[in-house]
Amino acid sequence: MTALWQLTGPSIPVSPPDPAPVERRFDTVVAGAGLTGLVTAVLLARAGQRVAVLEARTVGAVTTGHTTGKLSLLQGSVLSDVRSHAGDEAVQAYAEANREGQAWLVRELERLGLPVERQDAVTFVHDAGNRDALERELAACEVAGVPASWADDTGLPFETAGAIGLAAQVQLQPVEVLAALAAELLERGGEIHEHRRVREVETASDGLRVQTEDGAVLADRCVLATGVPILDRGLFFARLAPSRSFVTAYEVADGRAPRGMHVSIDAPDRSLRTARGTRGETLVLVGGGAHTTGRGGDTVRTLAELDTWARDRLGVGHRVAWWAAQDYERHSSLPFAGPLPGGGGRIFTATGYHKWGMTNAVAAGLSLVSQMLGGRLDWAETLRNAGPGVAGVVDAVRTNAEVAAHVASDWAQAMFTGPISDDDVAEGEGVVVREGAHPVAVSRVDGRVCRVSGVCTHLGGILNWNPAERSWDCPLHASRFAPDGELLEGPAVANLTPAAPRP
Repeated sequence: MTALWQLTGPSIPVSPPDPAPVERRFDTVVAGAGLTGLVTAVLLARAGQRVAVLEARTVGAVTTGHTTGKLSLLQGSVLSDVRSHAGDEAVQAYAEANREGQAWLVRELERLGLPVERQDAVTFVHDAGNRDALERELAACEVAGVPASWADDTGLPFETAGAIGLAAQVQLQPVEVLAALAAELLERGGEIHEHRRVREVETASDGLRVQTEDGAVLADRCVLATGVPILDRGLFFARLAPSRSFVTAYEVADGRAPRGMHVSIDAPDRSLRTARGTRGETLVLVGGGAHTTGRGGDTVRTLAELDTWARDRLGVGHRVAWWAAQDYERHSSLPFAGPLPGGGGRIFTATGYHKWGMTNAVAAGLSLVSQMLGGRLDWAETLRNAGPGVAGVVDAVRTNAEVAAHVASDWAQAMFTGPISDDDVAEGEGVVVREGAHPVAVSRVDGRVCRVSGVCTHLGGILNWNPAERSWDCPLHASRFAPDGELLEGPAVANLTPAAPRP
């Protein structure tokens, strides 16, 4: 499970592992080395700030390194979702933010001599009964000033029930983008430290103490560019709906590869584009299988369904890579970029990109830096102040009711599942059982049995096994852990504790 971008992208420059930045002072510390974090850091370094980026794993290890890499203003049904949740002014501001983000990144790619691969973007439906969703999206595009139109030629080798298109959008190799941004940040005196997980940000009289496993880093300001904010101030975890989906990459016969970038807005959810393989060959990427993290059920079957669909519709050959990505949607359908409540105006965050992080991440960086340096962007002000509307409130109530239901039912199931022998766990399987008064997560991967706490370290959710990715995923707020308990992503900041081995 290695993303194609890691297989084909360049190495990303970072600061030497020693010395760690503990007890050193920076103007701004950025937690998270994805696109949001590096864009923000580069912009601040250009303004003369001393900046350190602290990454819990490695640069691009989470969402940016696992995206489909589409830099597009046509985004499935997002514009009509925003319009229905927050109104016309909000959808206009959202489109302007994404337009600014797209233009900024294209200028940077051109300046650096990196490829700018123009492709038409297409949104389609499988079922004629869902053409009204296309009509709503097209109407929202008109309100937002996005010049989409009905598409007679979809560039797909199979029939659809309707489609709209937007010319001259861009597809990227995201690791190339991250590598270029990281190189500039280092050249400007910034620092990038991998394997430095931020656990807390404390307010002091002279600024902030950004706490890591190795000690505190001092800063005037901190930006949490961690997908979902890792601090619970503002209760963002309760205002976000997490989603996880798969991307598969296949060999494809000449003439069968889709022309353009495609996304469906009815079932089955599918995202399509082409990319280059390790030998320079054309591959087709198929995304789908979206599910609430920790509630994906048999994810191995989901992957098999993607394989079957790709063979039937595209005539693909061998699957050469697959991976998964996680994203978050706010109940207003709008992204957020601004001060974190309770941070005293010194802690900032960005989240809620609704699976369109290539444009939204850059827009968030532009917005955050403008706020931090005393500037003003009208579209950013509108997005920050837009309310969720009635539809957003209904979504929030429903989502949090589902979370509450999982708390009760999952704990009950865990406490009624008795202890088991290691021999009862097959290769690739995981189960949460009761041992004494504690839920224990037991899994077997590559012949090794791991026994760790079955309780998420964020807010105590009972973990579920993800058989495709072989990870423990929390169904409450989407924290994820490796079989040995190592934290992978989400709002949690601590690993799972080991459980005692069975006698």
